[in-house]
Amino acid sequence: MSSTIANVYCVGRNYALHAQELGNDIPQEPMIFLKPSHAIASMKGNVVQLPHGVGDIHYEAELVIKIARPYEKGMTVNELVDVMALGIDFTLRDVQSGLKQKGHPWLKAKGFLQAAPMTHYIAFDGVEDVKKQDFKLQKNGILVQQGNISNMIFSLQDIVDYIGTNYGLGVGDHIFTGTPAGVGAVQHGDHLELIYGDNSLGDCHISIEQKL
Repeated sequence: MSSTIANVYCVGRNYALHAQELGNDIPQEPMIFLKPSHAIASMKGNVVQLPHGVGDIHYEAELVIKIARPYEKGMTVNELVDVMALGIDFTLRDVQSGLKQKGHPWLKAKGFLQAAPMTHYIAFDGVEDVKKQDFKLQKNGILVQQGNISNMIFSLQDIVDYIGTNYGLGVGDHIFTGTPAGVGAVQHGDHLELIYGDNSLGDCHISIEQKL
């Protein structure tokens, strides 16, 4: 998977209920941040190693789109995107809160190794088709998040236009498009599974043990 990864853009606070559950204001324009490509990990029933001794680590399930062509003004999402996946934007929540208080960037809280596990890709059949399916996250077999891109504050078109115009979009760039409400903490040994419609796309087991 790593050979296909270029820039990894992420959209913060793109579902109103998620912004509200964290006590954040609704953004007036897309809130964009980056994760290093090294944050990407697979979700194939494997173990995802997360940092130990850093406070709460929250899951944030998201739909991820992959850019297939260089962005040019006027292009539609359907022209730009060939495949998509589901992913988890892991966040060191306590670390992030401390960084916010200091006015520092979020990289330490969002960009650590394996902070962005992704499922395998599936075809992107167009925005309207994607709206017909919810994406879901189950933790230990219990549904904890469910979202649909029709409920995003900024649409997929808004997002690609904003990123493409301000930062550029090229082949291999990925966009984590935002998480719905229901984020929460993971614990050592948790099993996470990402589902699109009725189909499981990937899963992983969480390890937060201190490495010796």
